[in-house]
Amino acid sequence: MHSPHFTADSSANGIRERDFTVGDVPGVLWSPSSGADRAPLVLMGHGGGAHKKHPAMLGRARPLVTGHGFHVAVIDAPGHGDRPRTAQDERDIAALRAAQAAGAPEGPVVVPYNARLAERAVPEWQATLDALQTLPEIGAGGPVGYAGIALGTAIGVPLVAAEPRIKAAVLGMMWPDALIGAARRITVPVEFTLQWDDERIPREAALTLFDAFASKEKTLHANAGAHADFPRFTEADSAARFLARHLGPSVGARA
Repeated sequence: MHSPHFTADSSANGIRERDFTVGDVPGVLWSPSSGADRAPLVLMGHGGGAHKKHPAMLGRARPLVTGHGFHVAVIDAPGHGDRPRTAQDERDIAALRAAQAAGAPEGPVVVPYNARLAERAVPEWQATLDALQTLPEIGAGGPVGYAGIALGTAIGVPLVAAEPRIKAAVLGMMWPDALIGAARRITVPVEFTLQWDDERIPREAALTLFDAFASKEKTLHANAGAHADFPRFTEADSAARFLARHLGPSVGARA
């Protein structure tokens, strides 16, 4: 097991930001800048076309880090951010752009594309978790959560199903087609979000995925509006409260 290789370290507004790599996968680790005690870790998946430092990622991480003393890690998904695209990635993206230009449904293109990304990303996330748990401020036995919407759910559902170290998950806004089998293996608490008037992912499709989770505790958040109307700040605060409830406070927060 290898520790993460840190390549940059800075602090601002109460958050310490450390860039790292695990193998050839780049990531970022956000922690309290005050010098965190041992605390839970949240793995966070970014959306399609985004990257590890997209403003939405820091926005979702901030209440976890500054409000609860957690660590939050994000890695670039395959073909995103600082990672090169494969020829298959380029074909998938071209097919998506063609469907969008024609006003055709996106699901038949996005579902298999995301499934291919997840197949590559799940073992990368597991290797990243292995590496981060070598850090004394996280530790091998520390609580771990996951949060990811859209592509973050397409990768997150198979990851949570495969990874027993993850004890709670925030997911949402994704077609169920490639995820039903993995969702049925998930029993940890889940908070799931959908947009009631989503023009990309039909309401019935999102509800089908929610129904598939085998979790005894699962919560549905349905927000009015289209796909782009997702209320990021409201849901970020809710996700932080949910994860804090299930992962527990940091050591420093208990004092």
